[in-house]
Amino acid sequence: MASLSQLIAKPATFSPRSPGTSSGLRPRRATVQRVPCASSGRERSEPDVPKHDRRDVLLGLGALGATTTLMSARRAGADPVATPDISTCGPADLPPGANVLTCCPPPSNALPVDFAPPGAASSPLRTRPAAHSVSADYVAKFNAGIAAMKALPADDPRIFAAQASVHCAYCDGSYSPEGFPGVELQVHNSWLFFPFHRCYLYFFERILGSLIGDPSFAIPFWNWDAPDGMRMPAMYADRSSQLFDTRRDGRHAPPKLIDLDYSGREPRFTDNQQIDHNLRVMYRLMVSLSPTPSLFFGSAYRAGDEPNQGPGPVENIPHGPVHIWCGDPNQPGREDMGNFYSSGNDPLFYAHHANIDRMWSVWKGLDARRHTDLTDLDWLGASFLFYDETPKLVRIRVRDVLDTGALRYRYQDMPLPWRAARPTVAAAAGKFPITLDGAASVAVKRPVAVKRSKAEKASREEVVVIDGIEVDRDVVAKFDVFVNTEDHAAVPGAS
Repeated sequence: MASLSQLIAKPATFSPRSPGTSSGLRPRRATVQRVPCASSGRERSEPDVPKHDRRDVLLGLGALGATTTLMSARRAGADPVATPDISTCGPADLPPGANVLTCCPPPSNALPVDFAPPGAASSPLRTRPAAHSVSADYVAKFNAGIAAMKALPADDPRIFAAQASVHCAYCDGSYSPEGFPGVELQVHNSWLFFPFHRCYLYFFERILGSLIGDPSFAIPFWNWDAPDGMRMPAMYADRSSQLFDTRRDGRHAPPKLIDLDYSGREPRFTDNQQIDHNLRVMYRLMVSLSPTPSLFFGSAYRAGDEPNQGPGPVENIPHGPVHIWCGDPNQPGREDMGNFYSSGNDPLFYAHHANIDRMWSVWKGLDARRHTDLTDLDWLGASFLFYDETPKLVRIRVRDVLDTGALRYRYQDMPLPWRAARPTVAAAAGKFPITLDGAASVAVKRPVAVKRSKAEKASREEVVVIDGIEVDRDVVAKFDVFVNTEDHAAVPGAS
């Protein structure tokens, strides 16, 4: 099974490695990448290579200019990842006591059909609204849709429970990629993260609209990247609502401000400090750490690869911390939102991921020339299986979901205040390897010319790669990496 636990403050030992003259992250398969999604008798082992159970740690660096996203090497004859026939769906690796019989969808007697984009004539353009800005009529309609989805027969693939289990099946070991039995299929921690969840939300939204007879209905997004949306939206905190989930962290109900860099410890910020910290986190992840497509989307993941090749910055933070912030700390795996197998059970999951999906669109709009979708055929050809609103089993590919307009939805225009929240910091020195039980610094020799022309900066990204990180199993830990700062304590949220 899998957990979304962030690394919380715990001594770690690591040492830096020069990335040489590479203009980006070097293709390699580092030990820290191979974090299994499940721990069971089926877990593959490698001699002399330490394993870290995914339920215990989700490795991430909260950096002002560094990332551990590691790009996997392109291999001759590599193929796009494809979901096999759903009849091959098997038992998931779930935590003890998980009240889940299966994560597999209901079987289908028909072969899946290839996805066809909806036409403008038959499908109105849907506008996904910011959750904190919606009307009472919208909330009532949304509640009616979720209630109708929950009331469907148990063997209907559109029922809310089956939709929630989609997330479990694609993360917790129920599937193997087509042609590679026994190899776990994983849609997190790689370049599949953004497109898979876009597909997931698309079919969820279409099902919801069909059940209430309104094809124009669009799910809301949790606008946690702007001050007005940095609290849990009120409609999800109403205990009488279909949108409420009992397995949440009660400390984080409105009016508590979210911490986008949450590590399991409650921050000691004033509201203004928390807002400022969140905005700086957003700038760091959306701008500083995401200058190119390969860095933004995460590591390549091809058919036959081990899962968990490496997440992009946004998948790591704020995606992970928001999940953890919402999950119930009194549950063994921070269910619901704090664990992959259970997170789809909380209606808030879909609002959270709608904003993650919005970040894909926003990122592309920040720099139309450089912020483009990947062009690798193995990414474009990767495919997933979903039931649509009819319900019919559909095979949808990454190349089908690159244009939200073609999918007939858009997002409500909202301010992006984090664009003006660039951190201002300067340099430090020290040496490694060390046990990280306090603040430490090191001077890293730059492998490229200190002075580069504007054209050189645009063509080659300078990325710091840190190798050899060792974290104790069964203990979560978090640390921050800052580049060019004199005083880490002066940076809000540093640990």
